[in-house]
Amino acid sequence: MHRLHTHDKFWLPALVALALSSALPARAAECPTRSSWPTEGWPDGRSEVASVRAARIQALEEYAFTLQGRDEERKGVRTDGLLLIHKGRVVYERYGRGFDASKRHLAWSVSKSFISALTGIAVARGSVKLDDSICEYVKARREESCAITVRNLLEFASGLDWREDYENGGTHQTSSVLAMLYGEGRQDMVSFITGHALSDKPGTSWRYSSGDATLLSGVLDAALRPSLGKDWAWTLLLDVLGMKSAAWERDGKGVVVGSSYLHATPRDLAKLGFLYLNDGCWEGGRVLPENWVTESTQVSGPIHLKSYERGSDDVQGWQWWLNRPIPGVQKELPWPSAPEGTYVARGHWGQSITVIPSKDLLVVRTADDRDGSFSLDTLLKLSLAVVEDLP
Repeated sequence: MHRLHTHDKFWLPALVALALSSALPARAAECPTRSSWPTEGWPDGRSEVASVRAARIQALEEYAFTLQGRDEERKGVRTDGLLLIHKGRVVYERYGRGFDASKRHLAWSVSKSFISALTGIAVARGSVKLDDSICEYVKARREESCAITVRNLLEFASGLDWREDYENGGTHQTSSVLAMLYGEGRQDMVSFITGHALSDKPGTSWRYSSGDATLLSGVLDAALRPSLGKDWAWTLLLDVLGMKSAAWERDGKGVVVGSSYLHATPRDLAKLGFLYLNDGCWEGGRVLPENWVTESTQVSGPIHLKSYERGSDDVQGWQWWLNRPIPGVQKELPWPSAPEGTYVARGHWGQSITVIPSKDLLVVRTADDRDGSFSLDTLLKLSLAVVEDLP
């Protein structure tokens, strides 16, 4: 199942400097000021917070770490790692089932939000444009796929007739995503995805699709590999953030699987949230284009028009899940216990990086949820209580 690409663990400062300089010119006045940045590690405030919030931490743990019965029965809220980062420092951290701070975890679809960030960096470099056809970069099996743009992929609006069924609802023969990850699509995912017919004109409907995210990583690979090599994701983002634990699996063509297969520790996953919490800036320099974070966390246009299999908590921007209403479509917030404007990178079986800008808070969770009992809203409510009124 997993063919791990393990990146060279030696972090090269010169490489990071090159990546930062290749984005938009640094404009320090426009970037948030922080007393420290977690490139080499997070400041630690756990003991201080534990002494004043013991009861609230206990309530959080009694919810988040509740295995029921034998482990193989897969019941209960099965948290593998939980991390709260408030005002740039770790204020709570706990691991379960043999995990610890040093062990990477499969992030599943949290990977999609990393691909969204990398798209922004590619746009800033001039390597891609949002309204470019995908066929300016990759060869599509069906000519009709050339109507799909980079923007369409960011918005899950390719129009491809894609089946996103998982272990409880599909097989390799009926599920597009299972066939891509484990079946006929593994060797050349771009070719497999663009072999699907269009069910809608691109840009006119929303459908959650690991195919769109993986096709987007294929476009980025074609645009960036000639100048940066196969490890462009590290050069432009992962090494810049100091994500030394990051490993990202590839298909048979050597393209990172943008939808699903990033592995990293919770402390490293949190760094993407911190980048977005700081408007795409890192150590005083701009990594993401100006306004990229704002644009990424607004409800995308196609979701207003037509949606396939969208639940009430499925509100999306550019491959981030949003705590916003959809004007004219949905009034309620997906997570009413969290402030409006909260946004989340989410993955299968309970992975998440939650960014709460109004509280300067990140909530990072790795997990193995299977029985449907976990509530992100409940987790956020209890997490917010831990940091409420902290200096």
